[in-house]
Amino acid sequence: MENMTNKEYQKYAEKKVPKPTYFKNMLMAFLVGGIICTFGQFIRNLLFKSGLDEKAVAGGTAIILVFLGALLTGLGVYDKIGKIGGAGAAIPITGFSNAIVSPAMEHRTEGLIFGVASKMFIIAGPVLVYGVTSSVLVGILYLLLTKGR
Repeated sequence: MENMTNKEYQKYAEKKVPKPTYFKNMLMAFLVGGIICTFGQFIRNLLFKSGLDEKAVAGGTAIILVFLGALLTGLGVYDKIGKIGGAGAAIPITGFSNAIVSPAMEHRTEGLIFGVASKMFIIAGPVLVYGVTSSVLVGILYLLLTKGR
């Protein structure tokens, strides 16, 4: 190896680098995300059949999916789903639940306040702050642009 030229080393290195599996990753994300969303639709249909109105169904579906995401994270199942599905497991609301519960579980040995409570929003916190801030700014901009109409 010491006597290799730069070009020879480049060829050697290219052989050793694993080839990316983009198509497989996209397919698995699509399938896992689709399964999660199909399950969410199933819950939604059940709640509609029970006689709830649109607002109650929307809230109930979100609550059930967040609970299931937290439960599966606590049981160690959601991490396995995430390894298989990638973004397909991260993007639905169950992924948000996972993003809150995982750091809280990881830091539970530090206590309820300094561990669980303070670390719970370590990943999701910036997303929430950005979402709230940008929605307020867009709301103000919308108000200013439509005030004269």
